[in-house]
Formats: sequence, structure tokens, C-alpha cells
Amino acid sequence: MKEVLVRSLSGLLYISVLILSLFNEHAVIALFFVFGIIALAELKKLIHYKSFFPYIIFTILYIVFGYWQFVMKSDYGLKEATQIFHVTTIFVLLFLVKDLFTHKNIPLFISKRFIITTFYLSSGFVFIILIAQYYEEYNPFLLLGSFILIWTNDTFAYLVGKNFGKQKLFEKISPKKTVEGFLGGLFFSTIASYFIATFTETLGFTNWLVLAIIISVFGTLGDLIESKFKRQANVKDSGVIMPGHGGLLDRLDSIIFAAPFIYLYLQLLHYVS
Repeated sequence: MKEVLVRSLSGLLYISVLILSLFNEHAVIALFFVFGIIALAELKKLIHYKSFFPYIIFTILYIVFGYWQFVMKSDYGLKEATQIFHVTTIFVLLFLVKDLFTHKNIPLFISKRFIITTFYLSSGFVFIILIAQYYEEYNPFLLLGSFILIWTNDTFAYLVGKNFGKQKLFEKISPKKTVEGFLGGLFFSTIASYFIATFTETLGFTNWLVLAIIISVFGTLGDLIESKFKRQANVKDSGVIMPGHGGLLDRLDSIIFAAPFIYLYLQLLHYVS
């Protein structure tokens, strides 16, 4: 009972801080910078990367590609550089997905550690804040809607999987995840997309429906990839900062991985509109 209470209070505090910050663009910038530094420290520990260099890279990328465009409401000559950075990030993330389908551990030589911390985690936080900049002015509901879809997917994937799950999804990486749970999370995320489209003046239902699918698929892949890192490191959680939940990376792994793909879809919408 005490463990459930601690877990509930910890989760409530995390969600409250996150949601409240979303309605102030300066608070969002500051919060996700702090979140990024903490998550990076947890990831570095998982992949045994002792260098201080990733913190410098994260700060530079966050300021140049995230903060500058976010605050200035324009790319100010960064459009081409952002596109190259985005394409490189997508390319790296797809290679990490490939690593899920091998029985071997994800290779963690020095250059691979650099690539993972740069184009998996650091870029993830850059695109998280750029999601809210889709209209070239701050709109908290795009980011809030994305988080709601993540939370809906995670919650119902757990509930459906626990009660009806039989077919394992990736048993060697995450034994508790099931195909039924994944489909349950996806189904309820698509339902949630209708309400997000209805109650926020952002995108139409069709676009939120597509985003629900993107978030469910790539959010689940992000969770599995982080699980593989943890399995290689022989740990249950990425950290201990959130009592009852583990580390901050455990809570943000889905959105970190999904954010570049969400941003990709938003950019495609921008070009066709």
C-alpha cells in the first residue's frame, strides 16, 4: 500500500510539473533542459560513457536547434542545418530499431556511444520543444496532446496486456510487453486523438489520428530500445530520481524516440498545406 502511494504521488508530481510548465514557453525551455541533462546522465550510466563531452554537445544542440528557433520564432538561417540534423537523427533511430531485431547486444564502442547520446537523446529533446513551434508561435496544446497520447498508450498497453496479454512482443527484451497490450494502447490512443482534436484548436481529427499511430508505434519502440540498454547494463531502472517509477529516462523514453517522427509528420503537413 505504501509503495502504491509513493508511486502515485511521485507520478502526480511529475505530471503536474510538466503540464503547468507547458503553459509558459520559458518554463518549457528550462524544464526540458533540466530533464535532458538528468536523462543524459542516466543514459551515460547505462551505456558506460564516462566522458563529460555529451553534456557540452547536448547544450549546444539544445541552444542552436531548439532554443534559438523556439524563442526567435524563426529558423534565422538554420532551416537547412535543422533539416540535415533531422534526417541524420531519423537515420540513427532507424538503425537503433534494427538493433532490436538482433540477439546481440547493441554495440557500445566510443563512436556508437557518441552517436547514441547525440542523435538519440540530445536530438530527442530538441524536437520535443520544436513540436510546440509548429505554428511559428508557441502552442502548448501540440505538445500536451502528444504527451496525452503517450500516457494513454502506456496506460492501456499495461492494462490490456496485464489482463488479456498472451502473445509476447519482445520477450527477451521486455517480457511483460505483449502484442495484445500494444494493440490495446494503440486503439485507445486513437480514441484519445478524437478528444484532443475536439477540445484543442490545433490539428484536425485525421492528423491527430495519424499522430496517435506514430506515437504508439515509435513510443513503444523507444521504450523497447531503452529496455535493451537496461538489460545490457543489468539494471531494472535507469535511475532513482522518481520513487516508485525509476529514472526520468524511464518516463521519457517514449517521447524522446517519437519526437523526431512527430516533428517529421508536422513538417510534411507544413509542406503540403
